[in-house]
This record gives sequence, C-alpha cells and structure tokens, in this order.
Amino acid sequence: MMKKQLIPGLLFLLLGMWIFSACGGDNASTATGSTEPAIDPGSQAKAVLADENSMPTIAHVAIKSPDHKTLVKALEAADLVDAVANVGPFTVFAPTDEAFSKLPEGTLDELLKPENKEKLANILKYHVTTSAFSEFMLQDGMTLGMANDGKATIKKDGDKIMINDANVIGSVKASNGMVYVIDKVLLPPQ
Repeated sequence: MMKKQLIPGLLFLLLGMWIFSACGGDNASTATGSTEPAIDPGSQAKAVLADENSMPTIAHVAIKSPDHKTLVKALEAADLVDAVANVGPFTVFAPTDEAFSKLPEGTLDELLKPENKEKLANILKYHVTTSAFSEFMLQDGMTLGMANDGKATIKKDGDKIMINDANVIGSVKASNGMVYVIDKVLLPPQ
C-alpha cells in the first residue's frame, strides 16, 4: 500500500523539478567564470551556443570541448551541427582531434572540401545512433544501427568499451543523449 502512495509523490516531485529547471534557469556559470567555448566556433556553432540550457546538448559538449575542434569543423562543413543539437535521443561516438590526425595524410582536408560534403556527412553519421545508450546498456557483441544506415559493433570487456576498433576513452551525458569520446575515426564499411 505504501508503494502505491510513494509513486504519485515521486512523480509530482520530478514534475516540479522539471518545471523549476525549465523556468528558473541556471546562473551558476556566470558566478564561476567565463562561459565562452574553448574554441572559436563557426556560425552554426554560435547559433547552437546561443541557446544554452542547464544541461548541454551533444552539440554544446562538442563545441566546448578543447579536444573536439576538428569534429566541430567537420560537423559544420557537413551542415550537421543543428542535427546534433536536436531533441534526440542520440548516442554520438566523438573522435578526438588526435583521432582525426591518425587518418592518412590529406584525407581530412579532402573530406572538408565542399564537393565532398555528402561523403563527410556519411562518415559523421556513422558516429551517431538514434537512441541514448548508457554504459550499462552497451553490451558485448551488440550491433548498433547508425544514422547513415550502417552497422557498428560494441565490444565490452569489464569497464573497457570499444565500438568497432575504436576505444571509448570517456563519456558525457547530454540533455539529448550520450557522447562517448573515442580514439579513432570510424569509417563506414565500403
């Protein structure tokens, strides 16, 4: 009997917290220092940053990260910044700048050319799945359907997580999903 009374109370509390956070905003960032991004974002990224919430979107996470300048540049070149700022839910496997530097020489420069926008978008979409997967939900041998219609495989051994042959080296929860930082760019199967 007590459980039945507790559930409505918890729902009411959660609803109240949601309404408070939606209406009240968070001014903590102004008290602790600069809210400027770690990089100089392009026009798409500036538009996304102008619409900050208390919990950052996946786009905010990437734009503010000092280790994802190349990813943001690629997202802008492929016109995908707004896509990763949408409601979601998404899981994004975000290669670091160092991961992009491991591509064969000249590959990134070639992909960033306007005439290769679709090819770049296909590669970037191979880093996104349209569900929010926590670390506990990712299971060894699990196959994920990616946003480019490709498939990627999760390998998990204890706390170590991989997607295809890239290591997950960190994770960040965002308001519209999860970001997993990876050490290698995922290339879709040909």
